[in-house]
Amino acid sequence: MAVDAQTFRSVLGQWPTGVAVVTTTSGDGWHGMTAGSFCSVSLDPPLVLVCLSRDIHTHALVERSGVFAVSFLGKDQAVIGHRFAGRGTGDRFAHGTWTPAPTGAPVLAEALGRLDCRVVYAYPGGDHTIFVGEVLTAETPRRTAPLLFHSRAWGQLADPLPDEVTIADTGLAAALHRGLAASGGAPARVTRAGAARLLESVRAAGVRVRTPVPPGPLPDSAQPDSAQPDGAQPDGAAHGARCPSWSVLVEDAASLTRVPRDSPVTAEIADGPHAPRLIAAARTRGLAVVGRVSDVFAPGREAAVLAAVDRLAAAGCAEIALDEGAEAASPLLVRNVLQEAVARARPVPLRVRLREAYGLGLANALTAMKSGVRSFDVTLGGIDGGLCAEDLLFLADRLDVATPIDRAALVAAAADLEALWGSALPGRTHRAAS
Repeated sequence: MAVDAQTFRSVLGQWPTGVAVVTTTSGDGWHGMTAGSFCSVSLDPPLVLVCLSRDIHTHALVERSGVFAVSFLGKDQAVIGHRFAGRGTGDRFAHGTWTPAPTGAPVLAEALGRLDCRVVYAYPGGDHTIFVGEVLTAETPRRTAPLLFHSRAWGQLADPLPDEVTIADTGLAAALHRGLAASGGAPARVTRAGAARLLESVRAAGVRVRTPVPPGPLPDSAQPDSAQPDGAQPDGAAHGARCPSWSVLVEDAASLTRVPRDSPVTAEIADGPHAPRLIAAARTRGLAVVGRVSDVFAPGREAAVLAAVDRLAAAGCAEIALDEGAEAASPLLVRNVLQEAVARARPVPLRVRLREAYGLGLANALTAMKSGVRSFDVTLGGIDGGLCAEDLLFLADRLDVATPIDRAALVAAAADLEALWGSALPGRTHRAAS
C-alpha cells in the first residue's frame, strides 16, 4: 500500500532541518523561495543540491538560468523565511540586505552562510527536480544560532544538556583573605594554615582555584615542575588538555611577571584597552589565558559584550569568562546573551560566573547549560554571593550530567569550610549530600 502524502509529510516533519532561501535571477529581476530540501553532495569538487517542485516559478527560472544561490537563515530571521515561503504579500527582497553574487543570483548579506552555484546536473525526482550545483563562492558573514524547521514549525536550537560540566572556584581565596584581614565580626576560626589547607583540598578535588597574585612564591602545585596528585582531575582534564590547577588575576605587566613561566597557572585578564597586550605577553610566557568580560547581562550591554567576546577570541584566549555582575539576571536574558556569545566564540569555550539571588542562580545555570555552556566559575559554599560549587554539582547530578570533579571531596571541603567559617554557609546541598 502506498503511503499517503499527508502521512509522509508528517513523518518527514520529525526530521529537523535548517532554513535556507534559494534564489536565482532572470531577465525580469530576482526570484527566490524557502527550501528545506538542501544538502551537501561533494567536497572535491564542492557540490550541493536543492530539490525544487516542478510546479513553482523558481524551478523554471533555475532551469533556464542555470544558476542559484543559497542563504542560510539565523534564529532572528524567521520573517525572511516566512516571506520567501509565500506567507505575506509584497516584495520578498524588502527584508534584509540582498546583493548579487558573481552568478547574478542574490544572496543575503546577513545570512549565517551563503553559496553561489552553477547548475551542473539536473535529475528527475518525482514531482521535484534535483538540481546539483557546483559552488563557485562560499562565505560565512555572520555567526549566531540558526533558524530551524521541525514539525511544520519554526524554532531555535533544541537546547540539549551538555555531556559534562566542570567548575573553577574564583571566589574562595578572596573570601578567606577578607576573613583574615577583617576585625571585630570576622570569622574567628579562619587561620592562614586553615585557609591554605582548604584551598589545597578544593584544588585536589579537581577544581581550578583562583588565588591572588602573591608577592612571594605561588603554591607548590602551581610551580612549573609540580605534578597533579594521584587521582586528581584538574579543570578540563577529561578533555585531554594540559590543565592549570590555579589561576591568577592579571591586571598589569608587573603582576604578570610574578607568575613563573610555563607554570600550570591560568592568567585571568579582563577585557579592556590593555587586554590584547597582556594576553600576548601571558601567552609568550607559556600561560593559558582566560579573558574576562564583566556585567554581561546588564540591560543594553549585549552588543558591547559580543564585541568583547570577538576581541578576546581573536587575541588568542583559551577560554572566555562572562561575569553576571551586580544585578540578578533573568533566565530569558541569560539565554538571549549566551546563545549569541557561544556562537560567536566558537571554537573558544565560554565559562560563566553567576550569582545566587532570589533563587535564580540554579535556574540561570540550567539555562546556561542548555545554551551551550559547560564550564562555570563558582565559590565553595557560595560565601561570596556567587553560585555555590556544591549546589551546581548537585544540579548536574540530578540532571545526569557528568563532571570530572570529585564531588564527594568537594562536599567534604564545604563541611570543613563551614567549621572554619564558624557559621552556616549560604549553600546547603553539602549537608544533604553528606
